[in-house]
Amino acid sequence: MVKRLWLPALLVGGLGLFLALGGRQILSWQTIALHYGTLTTATETNLVFAATTFLGIYIIAVAFSLPVALPLTLTGGALFGWGAIGLVMVGATIGATVVFIAARTAFADLARERAGPFLSRLEDGFSRNAFSYLLALRLIPAAPFWVVNIVPALTRMSPGSFVLATFIGIAPGTTVFVSVGRGFDHILGSGSVPDLQALSSPAILGPLVALGLLALLPVAWRRVRARRNETSR
Repeated sequence: MVKRLWLPALLVGGLGLFLALGGRQILSWQTIALHYGTLTTATETNLVFAATTFLGIYIIAVAFSLPVALPLTLTGGALFGWGAIGLVMVGATIGATVVFIAARTAFADLARERAGPFLSRLEDGFSRNAFSYLLALRLIPAAPFWVVNIVPALTRMSPGSFVLATFIGIAPGTTVFVSVGRGFDHILGSGSVPDLQALSSPAILGPLVALGLLALLPVAWRRVRARRNETSR
């Protein structure tokens, strides 16, 4: 039992420590703007080291479910330009997979025993349409990222499908947010804090929701065909 719980305990403990030490203030926009000149100089001086460090920080942030993924993505766009897309996608996918493994190791069997019919229906949907379901959840920014990391772990979804759907599903949103972050370079460089209200505008969220609905089309088509086959018998 102890062997199964060490990874989840580490991740939960890391999140608690981050919050207790005021991590959100340390990685706030005010702090980033204050030190942005230093960050820019370090990136220009040694791009490979800066990119590797950013990737490592992003993996840790997602694995520990720290509430800083969006500021990191936007800051990455300001520092690395379009190259931040690859760093964010790889970092987010690795971090999400760590959470997936931790949740499956610790909680999957217990959840199956106690969740009853709800999880049974959820598990049935994921087993038949795992890739499309998770792809839609990744594309539509409705549920917190860490929740979408845990829910599939409580079903029988394969790790391979989880990794692939996560990597593909976060690509559009990552591209959009990195693009916005690229425009923050001059704002942060002047020591100002960027206005994030545009991130919730229909122009940004609308296309992501539309892509998520498209990802569910195969699921809907399978259900229509199944009903037609039943009525034709």
